Amino acid sequence: MNKHLVLVGGGHAHMVTLKNLNFFINKGHKVTVIGPSQYHYYSGMGPGMLSRTYSPDDIRFATEHVVKKQGGNFVLDKVITIDPKDKTVLLENGAPISYDVLSFNAGSYVPWDRVTGEQTDIFSVKPIETLLKAQARILDLIARKQISVGIVGGGPSSLEIAGNIWQLARNHGKFMPLIKIFAGSRLMSRFPERIRRMAYNSLQKRGIEIIEQDYSKEVRSGRIILESGAVHEADIIFLAVGVKPSTIFKKSGLPTGPDGGLLVNKYLQCTEYPEIFGGGDCIYFQDQPLDKVGVYAVRENPVLYHNLMAALDGGDLQQFDPGGSYLLIFNVGGGKGILGKNSLIFDGRLAFWIKDYIDRKFMREFQEMEK
Repeated sequence: MNKHLVLVGGGHAHMVTLKNLNFFINKGHKVTVIGPSQYHYYSGMGPGMLSRTYSPDDIRFATEHVVKKQGGNFVLDKVITIDPKDKTVLLENGAPISYDVLSFNAGSYVPWDRVTGEQTDIFSVKPIETLLKAQARILDLIARKQISVGIVGGGPSSLEIAGNIWQLARNHGKFMPLIKIFAGSRLMSRFPERIRRMAYNSLQKRGIEIIEQDYSKEVRSGRIILESGAVHEADIIFLAVGVKPSTIFKKSGLPTGPDGGLLVNKYLQCTEYPEIFGGGDCIYFQDQPLDKVGVYAVRENPVLYHNLMAALDGGDLQQFDPGGSYLLIFNVGGGKGILGKNSLIFDGRLAFWIKDYIDRKFMREFQEMEK
């Protein structure tokens, strides 16, 4: 019996499934992909797009084109909630869509809960497309005057955004901006000390100020207010305070983990509704909490593809093994990076070259589908 597979999001964890949509369709199944954009932007290359190391075309995947090319149906819309008992997906602008098997790669978002009042010239680091608007605004301003840029958050996103704004201004601007990172307790606090030292050195050599031991309390257009009462003016503000899973699952009454992500078992399958699956930042893996890094989405790819096919055809499900330690490379701008895996830690141009090679290879593999 022909069934309906619905994919919410065209992100990293759905890439292998998207690459093989024709296998589902050739078996007689209907496939619908729902996404808020015709493209999926690879977040790992987002800071590089901000600095113009990469063009938008370098870092995006033409989801709608690939889906339609293989005979699938693409719906440009946002999912608001799911009715799991009725097996229906409710959209922001369109008619409800029913499903037999449903998979989520709905990603994550940066919370705006500390933003009050005016929101002019405040940008979050996700969705990645936002960085294009931020880039245009920065270039417009630094062509005319010196500005200040405030980056709220103390993790890798803040490090990468700061370094790539510095590169953008150095290569394409008339005036260099004053860049400040509001890092909360301390910059890169969950990383090894050697990586932290390299991050500090990279930023301080470029005159980027790091403010620690003081959390941001309130953000409004042109101003960052800290818990200590200190007030910092900023012409451009970036929110990089960490990501949270999509709110779809809580709104829909689906089982969730402590972070609000869809609670899934070892098969990447919803613990309460076996016809629902998920991968990437939007899930909470029941057996072992996973960091919000793209490597897990990439590792989930083949398992999710196999299990979606199995769920449609009545086959055996495959277990997901998160694997061991993973390679981390940060793009700190200026053609340099910081690389770390276990005891192997180094920085400089080689680190960025390795990241650039891996990222471009990843994109080429999936952009081949567009041809």
